[in-house]
Amino acid sequence: MSWFSKNYEKAALGGAVAVALGLAYLGWSKSGGVDEDFGTGLKGAGNNNTAVAGAERIPMALQSMQLDRTWKQALDAERPVDLFTGIALFVAKSAPEKPVDLLKDAPIHPPIPNTWWIENRIDPGYADSPDRDPDGDGFSNREEFHANTDPNSAKSFPALIAKLMYAKDESLAWVIRPGYGSDGKFPFTYEDGQGRKNRVTAAEMIGPDELFFSKEPMKNRFKLLGSEVRKELNKKINIEMEVTIVRIEDQRPNKKGLVYEIPSPLSEERKNEHVQYDRTAILSLEALGMAGNEIKVEENTAFALPPDAPAKDYFLKSVTPGSVIVEYPDAAGNRQTVEIKKGGFPQFNP
Repeated sequence: MSWFSKNYEKAALGGAVAVALGLAYLGWSKSGGVDEDFGTGLKGAGNNNTAVAGAERIPMALQSMQLDRTWKQALDAERPVDLFTGIALFVAKSAPEKPVDLLKDAPIHPPIPNTWWIENRIDPGYADSPDRDPDGDGFSNREEFHANTDPNSAKSFPALIAKLMYAKDESLAWVIRPGYGSDGKFPFTYEDGQGRKNRVTAAEMIGPDELFFSKEPMKNRFKLLGSEVRKELNKKINIEMEVTIVRIEDQRPNKKGLVYEIPSPLSEERKNEHVQYDRTAILSLEALGMAGNEIKVEENTAFALPPDAPAKDYFLKSVTPGSVIVEYPDAAGNRQTVEIKKGGFPQFNP
């Protein structure tokens, strides 16, 4: 066996070492020529640097990074200038070339002072700025200013009575007709504008202090107080005649104690003289996102604003087709009354 065969591994290792030494020499010998062959030498800053485009800006960037860039509050005389808030430029209508100084000049939207807009961070630069509603509570900037409430908070708003609208009335017309009585007892019939009826027959006549009717729609709503004979002028024949007058007390909660005096018997011809009404007002609170929502309130009934409030501080005193009268608490807690005409809002006395 030859020496090479016996020492193959040693020969291979030696060859690898020789190749490595050759490559190392070749790299050393060419290191000085890289710049000439490839142009990659770093020969200082600026245009002399052939490797990096725009390297001339590096010194300027380094110098900029060493500057003191701490922000300081700017002042105009003694007034601080907020450089991070855009300040609208306003001009006078009579002199468009003259800027308006919100701190010194006359109010843009009298009687609201310019400082009010600044303090509440609201732009007064629109013609309708006083009528805008930034917080969406249904009250304008003008109304919030007069009420001294926060125009930027929907939880701060003027008295809600100002936004109570009377939409319409929902009244029910009805009449009770006593029949011929005997020994202080009387039969009765009831009819209303919805075509509903009740009846007490002559066999079931009602006496004093008794409730009637026994069935719906007016079950136990009325109480017979009694009757008396009076002299009344019969307009038809122009003669005074004795007439039996029946006195009936209403038991409905909002009409408790109301007494009706009706002649017995009440003829068909005269029944329209004694028509009564159960009046309900359809109201709407045009604020707090409730505009258009119906609030049904019966006459002589307390109610709350908004409708889900725990305290029923408002009272519907009367309802007519044309208007309602509402009692409400003022800012001092005193009870006041105001008329609201159909389709409108309260008109307060100046």
